Amino acid sequence: MKKFDVLVVGELNVDLIFNRINPLPEVGKEVLAEQMTLTLGSSSAIFASNLSSLGSNVGFIGKIGKDHFGEFILQSLNSKGVDTSHIKQSKDLQTGATVVLNFGEDRAMVTHPGAMNHLGIQDIQPEQLAQARHLHFSSFFLQSGIQEEVQQLFQQAKNLGLSTSFDTQWDPSEKWDVKLSSILPFVDVFLPNETEFLHLTGKHEFTEAIDSVKAFSNTIVVKRGNKGSVSWSKGRLLYQEPFLNRDVVDAIGAGDSFNAGFIHKFIQKSDVETCQEYGNLIGAISTTAVGGTSAFADRNHFTRIAKEKFGYQAHETAR
Repeated sequence: MKKFDVLVVGELNVDLIFNRINPLPEVGKEVLAEQMTLTLGSSSAIFASNLSSLGSNVGFIGKIGKDHFGEFILQSLNSKGVDTSHIKQSKDLQTGATVVLNFGEDRAMVTHPGAMNHLGIQDIQPEQLAQARHLHFSSFFLQSGIQEEVQQLFQQAKNLGLSTSFDTQWDPSEKWDVKLSSILPFVDVFLPNETEFLHLTGKHEFTEAIDSVKAFSNTIVVKRGNKGSVSWSKGRLLYQEPFLNRDVVDAIGAGDSFNAGFIHKFIQKSDVETCQEYGNLIGAISTTAVGGTSAFADRNHFTRIAKEKFGYQAHETAR
């Protein structure tokens, strides 16, 4: 019996979110935001938190500072049932932070990586990987300390019998230098969004992008925001319609929430169509509250939103 359904390896930071900003800020000028929220940030942490809320047993490997933000992250993850015993704290490092400026469904962000740059392959032991059924790695470009060993990490996980998933996320340098042909053979589910996927492959249309990597890929799932999602698996393209939220609060973490929904069903051995539909639902629910995790704080709230707002009758409930 494995301790974890999913072990997440990734970055950790807090998000300081400013909403209701008008007009757009300009250099040298000051504008006001009507709303401010401090919440759990980072793709990996949002994924882990929401996956745990959905009912999966989740552990986390990462690195933070011994500071107020670090304690906030541990408290936030623990409150959602995520095992944080493998997260390392260092008094010599600062916990990362992102300032988010929200404009409707889009946003601008500034991130201080802090401790996330210092997570390396040496911080991940085989016996830790062996505790899990599935490994998820996210935010490749924000973690310079482990970039060169990501293929090794996935290969090691596969050798230990784990299934795997990967989401590169955005590249702040916009160089998009990642060796997909070396990494993706060891990834069961590749989860880019459409814009990132086009940058990663240098293509102009997502079907062209899929064609360019499918020879060395397993399942590819492309998130398309309010256009839904599309997957390629076993030679088949599958388009899945979105669950549309007409009253988006913000879109922070919607893609990570999609990942959580998809992987929650994937580790239950559901078919790709079911995984994709549930991913679309969880991504949409995420947009009904501020930040990436607020919508999943309460089980009754989550199931009510799924049914009343999106017409989805859940067969299981959040933990």
